[in-house]
Amino acid sequence: MATTNDLKNGMVLKLDGQLWQVIWFQHHKPGKGGAVVRTKIKNIESGKTVDKTFNADVKVEVASVDKRTMQYLYNDGTSYVFMDTGTYDQLEVAPEIVGGAKDFMLENQEAIVATNEGRVLYIELPASVELEVTYTEPGLQGDRSTGGTKPATVETGAQVSVPLFITTGEKIKVDTRDSSYLGRVSS
Repeated sequence: MATTNDLKNGMVLKLDGQLWQVIWFQHHKPGKGGAVVRTKIKNIESGKTVDKTFNADVKVEVASVDKRTMQYLYNDGTSYVFMDTGTYDQLEVAPEIVGGAKDFMLENQEAIVATNEGRVLYIELPASVELEVTYTEPGLQGDRSTGGTKPATVETGAQVSVPLFITTGEKIKVDTRDSSYLGRVSS
């Protein structure tokens, strides 16, 4: 148990039998009345995000979340297989849990797998990954480094908006949180 004053981003709480991850929090002391803690929390099961306000110093149950660095091995068609690099144990993760992370996962890449009581909660990728552009339309004469963007398909099959000067075969850095282009990777 912890109090609402101990909340931190990323902390997982057990509220009404469900697991919620703290995305954002703010301590607030209005002119009248007691202090409160405003939060934005995300349901780990459904992905639903809600705003919730707690009174200060209220006890909340913190869920024990085990985060382990694991290596993504392959997708067997029904699940994604990860391996614990320390024990070599393999873990199958359902596509619903992997979610949008699949767009940036390459075989043998490391990811953080979060579990609670033996159940996989979510997959956490590094903030950015380097991927090769497998297809993009050729740029037109007069394309500059500033200006428009065009769609590009990367080696995982995901679509990313890239500047007009990017060509097929180049390696680019992509933000895994919002699929945005971060820059070229020099070879």
